[in-house]
Amino acid sequence: MSTRMLLQRRRFVRRMGTLLAASCALPRLLHAAAPPWPQRPVRLIVVYPPGGVSDGMARALAEPLAQALGVPVLVENRAGAGGSVGMGVLARAVPDGCTLAFSAISPLTLQPLLARVAYDPLRAFAPVASVMRTPVLVVGTPAFAGRGFGDLVAMARSRPGALRWASSGVATIGHMVLAQVRMQSRTDITHIPYQGGGPQLNDALSGQFEVLSTNVAAQQLQYIESGRLRALAVGAPARIEALPSVPTLAELGFEKANRDSLFGIFAPARTPTAVVQRLNAEINRLLRAEPLHTRLRDAHNIPAGGSSEDFAREIAIDRRRNRELVAGDRSQFD
Repeated sequence: MSTRMLLQRRRFVRRMGTLLAASCALPRLLHAAAPPWPQRPVRLIVVYPPGGVSDGMARALAEPLAQALGVPVLVENRAGAGGSVGMGVLARAVPDGCTLAFSAISPLTLQPLLARVAYDPLRAFAPVASVMRTPVLVVGTPAFAGRGFGDLVAMARSRPGALRWASSGVATIGHMVLAQVRMQSRTDITHIPYQGGGPQLNDALSGQFEVLSTNVAAQQLQYIESGRLRALAVGAPARIEALPSVPTLAELGFEKANRDSLFGIFAPARTPTAVVQRLNAEINRLLRAEPLHTRLRDAHNIPAGGSSEDFAREIAIDRRRNRELVAGDRSQFD
């Protein structure tokens, strides 16, 4: 090889080395140039009305989360259709980590099986972190003449369609409990869907219907203690400390109806992984720390937590279980 060719080859190798080094440095430069997150207030959509259990716990989480992130966390209630209205708002949001939602998992795992929703439940969201599990409480109102859950079933059998059972909306966990009870007992119970937990409680106290399924909360327990509502059953892994004499639905023979609500934080799909991981870490830290941990326990909720992958697996399991339920008898959810 001639001297000239050798020199040309060396110059070519040097140029290629320079280009390769520049290309490897580019991602680091871009990363370094990216502004830290978050740069503006975070919007937290609560997919239920003000005044309910989920609204109160979302607001309890928002304050320490704002301190951790260094920006305000602004709570916005966007209720309707069992949470699917608010989740539709989240699905359309810019995936920059500045719009989140606090919701039960049912808008992803049950509502889409029963009605058209304005989002793809499998692809529109990034599960960030599970926050809490909330037992379901079945109570009799002043319009309920019985004393226990057995009386409820007996009344439903003797007068088909006359017994009215309210929940916080179609395809919510309370509706699912009712559907399972109707299916197993082979009774006709009229479903009264509301747009959230707060409004239905007012009507329950005035006896607008006989039975209510709702999340356990301090306010409901106060009404039970005062005698304005009668606790009939709970949906939980075991009897709850506040109502030790009230059986679980599983104890009463309704194992499949023995469900609780899992709530968590969601982001739009394609939210940067680093943002999801940061949020997950902060939420898990807050769930372990005072005062949020104690507030959850005092409200008879069970702190959850875990990785975003753990949360996604819980959602997938619940979706499969609900698909089997709906396939068994779709009419129970009409």
